[in-house]
Amino acid sequence: MKFEDFGLSTAIMQAIATKGYVTPTPIQSQAIPVAMRGEDLLGSAETGSGKTAAFAIPVLHNLTEKGNPAKGQGRRIRALVIAPTRELSSQILDSFYAYGANTPLKFAAIYGGVPQSGQERALRNGADVVIATPGRLMDLINQRIVDLGHIEILVLDEADRMLDMGFLPDIRKIMSYIPKARQTLFFSATMPRNVQILADTLLNNPARINVEQPKGAAADRIEQSIFMVPQKDKGSFLVSYLGSESFNSAIVFTRTRHGADKVVMRLRRAKIYAEAIHGDKSQSARQRTLDGFRNRQVNVLVATDIAARGIDVDHITHVVNFDLPREADTYIHRIGRTARAGAKGKAVSFCDSSERSLLRAIEKMVNKKLPVVQPKFEFVPEAAPEKSEAPRSEPYRKVTPSRQVAAPRSSGSAPGDFPRRGSKNKSQKTKYNKFKSSGGGGGNSGGHRSSGD
Repeated sequence: MKFEDFGLSTAIMQAIATKGYVTPTPIQSQAIPVAMRGEDLLGSAETGSGKTAAFAIPVLHNLTEKGNPAKGQGRRIRALVIAPTRELSSQILDSFYAYGANTPLKFAAIYGGVPQSGQERALRNGADVVIATPGRLMDLINQRIVDLGHIEILVLDEADRMLDMGFLPDIRKIMSYIPKARQTLFFSATMPRNVQILADTLLNNPARINVEQPKGAAADRIEQSIFMVPQKDKGSFLVSYLGSESFNSAIVFTRTRHGADKVVMRLRRAKIYAEAIHGDKSQSARQRTLDGFRNRQVNVLVATDIAARGIDVDHITHVVNFDLPREADTYIHRIGRTARAGAKGKAVSFCDSSERSLLRAIEKMVNKKLPVVQPKFEFVPEAAPEKSEAPRSEPYRKVTPSRQVAAPRSSGSAPGDFPRRGSKNKSQKTKYNKFKSSGGGGGNSGGHRSSGD
């Protein structure tokens, strides 16, 4: 089957030809005809299989077939695409611009991490298709900036990840603002039980399409292996591994944001230029890092799983699981970043003894035992920091007025010198007694404290 067999509009076919696409991927060949007929759809396929085009193309076709609003009526939001991350939202927006370049439709993306003023302007200027993350979308709904009362098509991309991120309450709330008479499309790289349950409650007799996960042909193009590495040695091991490999671009996955930053610092100390991308980074910083990675100015990208959603780069040759994922499904997402468009790739995982249970879950997911290999490169474990036997130096000592340290005052002491407590010399005691006997300081009648207070 070819794209021209779908019966798409001339404008969309011209855009597809400009992209150089002729033959659809399996998820596209199965999903596009169903979506074009206006049916609800629950689609599952591996990362990098072309899911975005599988819903973007039929959405564009259906909207252009129905025509645009008459002049003066205003342009309403007719299709809404919800995605879990800013990066994925931005990528989806680019796809709509590419496939809809020859149509009169207008597009906008709204997501957090950036000022909302620009997004408000885009909405005021009118948009037929809006791509949004749940959090920012709910903010704009509560501010009455977004009206979802005219939605005809709803798309949820990476539905499993949105549920994992705790967006289910927001999604249910968003659904309440959308007309029930709509077409709903769910797309995801994996389809766990909780996503299927949600689909059963929100979709109307959906067509179910499940393109095989990377256990077959895709996995055959990915050389997967395991290195048993103690957690404390993983940083040095990564440096040695990357130094022994010839790669175009590599992506390193860590479990936490702090861990990603630590890996970047370790690589930079070894003169390996790397950048991190995670939720603590601003949107502009994340976008600069992604652009540098796509343009090959950044060779190693260190990422958390959430931030990695939306990274669509064909030249990634190596995926490194610095930390094994706690969910086996996430392993599928990670290794799917390599071996794209028929290419080959490598996926290696560093496994500490405490992560063996996670490894067993992954092997159950991919339905095979992953080979544990020995490094073919020289590796020097992290050296423990040496303990200095020199006395600990203190750069400063905190001093309070009541405990300032100074030499005892002599008769020629300068003003401002303070004696230690209990170190008064004879002359100082004499002066003090004369002062007390003379009634200095207000006398006892005023409640004067004794010298022991």
